[in-house]
Amino acid sequence: MLADKALVALTALKRVESVSGLPVREETRHQVVKALEAAGVVFLDSDRGQGVMVVSEAAAKARK
Repeated sequence: MLADKALVALTALKRVESVSGLPVREETRHQVVKALEAAGVVFLDSDRGQGVMVVSEAAAKARK
């Protein structure tokens, strides 16, 4: 489903997910990030480390 939402080939998504360091086009990474963000994933980067947060649609509406 993520490959479809990101408009990338499934093999390209597998390369992004691979832990073996396979080369991935930057545009492919960008498409995957955009699809995840559209689904409510927020990428975090601070002096304490990196992580993700999932924001539900209800929580996003409550903040508005």
